This record gives sequence, structure tokens and C-alpha cells, in this order.
Amino acid sequence: MSKVRVLNISRVLMVLLLVGLPILSRSQQQGDEDRLSEGPEPIAEKELDFSAFIQHHIADDYLFHIAGDIAVPLPVIIYESGKGFDMFLSSAFHHTDENHLSRGRYLYHHGKLFIPDLNADGTVQMGEDGHLAGKHEATLGDLISGNKHVFYNFSITKNVFGLLLGVSLLMIIFFSVASKYKSRPNQAPKGFQGMMEVIILFIQNDVARPFITEKKVNRFLPYLLTLFFFILINNLLGLIPIFPGSANVTGNIAITMSLAVLSLLMVIINGNKHFWGHIINPPGVPLVVKFLLVPIELIGIVTKSFSLMIRLFANITAGHIIIMSIIGITFIIQSYAVGIVTSLFSVAMFTLEVLVAFIQAFIFTLLTAQMIGQAVDEGHHAEVKSSHH
Repeated sequence: MSKVRVLNISRVLMVLLLVGLPILSRSQQQGDEDRLSEGPEPIAEKELDFSAFIQHHIADDYLFHIAGDIAVPLPVIIYESGKGFDMFLSSAFHHTDENHLSRGRYLYHHGKLFIPDLNADGTVQMGEDGHLAGKHEATLGDLISGNKHVFYNFSITKNVFGLLLGVSLLMIIFFSVASKYKSRPNQAPKGFQGMMEVIILFIQNDVARPFITEKKVNRFLPYLLTLFFFILINNLLGLIPIFPGSANVTGNIAITMSLAVLSLLMVIINGNKHFWGHIINPPGVPLVVKFLLVPIELIGIVTKSFSLMIRLFANITAGHIIIMSIIGITFIIQSYAVGIVTSLFSVAMFTLEVLVAFIQAFIFTLLTAQMIGQAVDEGHHAEVKSSHH
């Protein structure tokens, strides 16, 4: 085990953070403006809508709900051209005026943040259909037209907090393991260091080496280790039902897309001439067929990464929905007998989800190693080329 490999992981973490945070901060702003015609109703006056409760659990938000009205507020950081930065805690969203506006400007509704247009007297402008006429994110059209309500959201939302927590834990774990190797050179690992070495050696010997040639495996091992442990830690943190866990980081399409794009870039940047030659100019194929085959091959490179994105997102999100649905049966039927049965099923599903957390991290890393191996492999393509001469 080389301590240099472990220390190199922190470099890839910064790339994950830089790619994931901007996409995540923008993606969580998407919402339906038609739902904003009325302000948020008091919770006590609404019937139990468990579907909405599940959607709220898996979606991003500006605060961590713990139980009932107890929540942990998170920092909201808004930049609006001409007005500069506005920073405050999300607890301000619970103090609104008669227009349901927070701080006189912001409309917070179902986890979404808007800046609606206001009349001269400070009341909210209503659209022709009776709905609010606010803008909910900075789109290209808004920037071109100079809309005064374009704003940029740098807030630390629940998923952003979960992402930062996962990255922090990952760095603490690996820097501590690296320091152990440095302080105890040429000695057998023990304790937590020994457990981590077992996992690291598994990724090296059973995931990376079967697909990547021996002389190049050490080059890509830091990335594969980072990928595996980043997904694993965030999967496990998402299963913790209370703060600081419960953030659905790997169940967020922006995060899984960032990971898939990084894996795609690893293939594109490191693909050798044999790989691209086989894609752009397939050997032994008639010219007419190449016009059909080359686009298919190029699309195939992208669809492999796309499948990685969807697989991780769908499996993690589905697991959360199933567990919450089983728990919801207790509140819908309201029976002690049903409560006992659903509790047992919930424990069983939770145990299964812990296993899924490891499996999904393993599958994503394995398929990424396979993609990289195909891009950097020379022997296979040389063999194909020689067989046609």
C-alpha cells in the first residue's frame, strides 16, 4: 500500500466539489410557479399528505427538519445585481408579511425560493392567470433582457451541507490513514487502518486491475478510490434519519450527473489512439457502414456515463421512497398490529439499503474502471488491427 496514492485522493475531491456545487445550487431552484398563487397554509389545517411528505424528504431544502416544527436553519446566500449579497439564516422564511414575503423580498414555498415582482405599494404583482409573476432562477433569457430580479443562489442547502460533510469526512479518514502509514512505515496495519487497507486493496486488485493494464493502474487508482468512498459515505449519511445525516446527496441528479461527467472526461482525456481509432475509423468495416457505425459508437460512449448517472440516482432515491412509504402505512391505517409489521419491514428495508449503499458504490466504480480500461488498453486494439493485415 502506497501512502502517495491515498494522499492523491484529495485532489480529485476538489474537482468533485467544484463540479457538483454550482450544478446543485442551480438545480434545487427548479419548481412550479403555478403552486405559488396562495401562501403556505398552516400545517395544522391540512390533512396528512404523505406523498408530499415523501417528496419533501427526498428533495433539497434550505433547512434540516428534525421533528414537527423543530428544524436546523442553514445559511442563505443570495447575490442580486445592483443590490449585492444578502446573507441570512433560513429561519427568516418563517417570519413573513401579509404577502408571505420574507425580509420584504423573498417568497419561500415548498423548499423553493423566489423573488416576485412587486407593485409600487410593495404588494406582489399577480399574473393574468392570478398566479405570481416572479422569476425563480437566472436563465439566459433573463440575463439578455436585464431582468432586475435575476439572482444567483449560493446558499448552503441541505444537500450542499451533506456534500460538504461527506467530503470533509472523506478527507479526515484518508489523511488520518495516510498519517498512520507515515508514522509507522513498513509495519503491519492495525485497527481502523487495517480495515481501510482491506477495502483499498479490494478496489485495487478486484476492481481496477482486471480492467486497467498493470503499468497504468496506479495512475487511475486515486480517482477510483475517491469515487468509491465518496459515493459510499454519502449513501450511508443519507440513511441517517436525523441531522447531520438524512441529506439525499447521491439521490440528487445533479450530483450523480457530476460524477458521471467526471468519469466520461477521464475516458475522453485518457483515451489513446487505438481507442479513438477504433471509434472514428473502425477497422475492416466498409465505408458506407462507417457513416452509420461511427455516430453509434460516439453515442455509446455518452450513454455509458448516462446509465451510471441514472442507475445511482434511481436506486438511492427508490430506497428512500420505499422506506418512507412503509413507515407511512402506519400513519394511514393507524393500527398497532400494522405498526409492528411495518416496523419490522422498515428494519429489513433499512438493512437492505445499507447493503445497497455498498453495492451501488461498487458498481459505479467497477463500470468506471471498465470504461477507463477500454480507453487506455492497447493490446486488444493492436490485436484486432493485426488480424486484418
